[in-house]
Amino acid sequence: MAAPEEPELSQAQTEKLLQFQDLTGLESMDQCRRTLEQHNWNIEAAVQDRLNEQEGVPSVFNPPPSRPLQVNTADHRVYSYIVSRPQPRGLLGWGYYLIMLPFRFTYYTLLDIFRFALRFIRPDPRARVTDPVGDVVSFIHGFEEKYGRSHPVFYQGTYSQALNDAKRELRYLLVYLHGDDHQDTDEFCRSTLCTEEVVTFLNTRMLFWACSTSKPEGYRVSQALRENTYPFLAMIMLKDHKMTVVGRLEGVIQPEDLINQLTFIMDANQTYLMSERLEREERNQTQVLRQQQDEAYLASLRADQEKERKKREEMEQRKQEEEKVRQSALAEERRRRTLEEEKERKSECLPPEPLAEDPESVKIVFKLPNDTRVERRFLFDQSLTVIHDFLFSLKETPEKFQIVTNFPRRVLPCLPTEEQSNPPTLKEAGLSRSEVLFVQDLTDD
Repeated sequence: MAAPEEPELSQAQTEKLLQFQDLTGLESMDQCRRTLEQHNWNIEAAVQDRLNEQEGVPSVFNPPPSRPLQVNTADHRVYSYIVSRPQPRGLLGWGYYLIMLPFRFTYYTLLDIFRFALRFIRPDPRARVTDPVGDVVSFIHGFEEKYGRSHPVFYQGTYSQALNDAKRELRYLLVYLHGDDHQDTDEFCRSTLCTEEVVTFLNTRMLFWACSTSKPEGYRVSQALRENTYPFLAMIMLKDHKMTVVGRLEGVIQPEDLINQLTFIMDANQTYLMSERLEREERNQTQVLRQQQDEAYLASLRADQEKERKKREEMEQRKQEEEKVRQSALAEERRRRTLEEEKERKSECLPPEPLAEDPESVKIVFKLPNDTRVERRFLFDQSLTVIHDFLFSLKETPEKFQIVTNFPRRVLPCLPTEEQSNPPTLKEAGLSRSEVLFVQDLTDD
């Protein structure tokens, strides 16, 4: 039985799938898709869940361990630093603690039962993230109204965007989850987070993203990071080609202690970040070298193509010139044959030469351009055209010519013109019984 085909992905789901693969480094596209589908295509929660699995923290879809996993930097996993609440001191302190203990136990037990029951009646509205950027901006405005504007520079974007920027810029990303109702939140914000030394340290060393867990975006990130208590801080960086949580700080921590812990985490992971930077620089250099090689190859290819184009143009021009010469030769050959045929036709159409005893005969000696002398007899009443046709039929005569008398020098009108359609006869032209006429070449003209 064939397995059912998976439904096609929308464009938004495809973009999330590629982004998830890029952030986690997973090669299997099917595994990426299954993970996203388990998280209802919530990419931030899916990414963090995947990162936590790699750190040894079980997936939200697996049973939780009996106690929180505590690992140190020697194991190259997550460095965890938890500040416990101070124990009561003195008889008065312990007395107050013991008196309040039943009330606190009852309050938090009833509160948990109420929240658990409320989930069956009305789903948690924070589970639906509709405006993640709006959630972050709203938290920042509320934070400034309550604690003032002297605070670290908050990243004004979604958690996913902060991850992408930290990865692209190869910077540390510190995530702060703000518990509005927690008893230690105000003390941490006023006494630690907004102090000058902490503000300067965070602004110069890392990106800082924060959001309240009462907002859908903050709640989604808290579900992914699974904090134990508040205040909660998580240090994230690009490690082994994946965005990885390398440190977790929980509880009220003093400014100097916070700076020391963050410095320790950064120093412990600096080699990974330097390795990523060197590898990225090598990739960039390789890419630049490849681009330069590609440009050189394209330039060489364009030069070869230009040479080939010029060669084709020269060959085409040579062919055209050869064809032109061939056509010219053919035209000249056709013209020559036509001329010969015309000469033969003119020769065949000539009237017979009269006898010397004929009193109407005229003896004419023609001097050709090549100094050849030709003699023939004509009749006085014949047209000058007959003289022209006779000379035209000779092989020695040029293609174009005119007949000229010597003294006085004049050109005989042997061919019809617009003014005179019928050339005159020999007698009308004033020729005597014996004449010497010159044939003048007009071919060049």
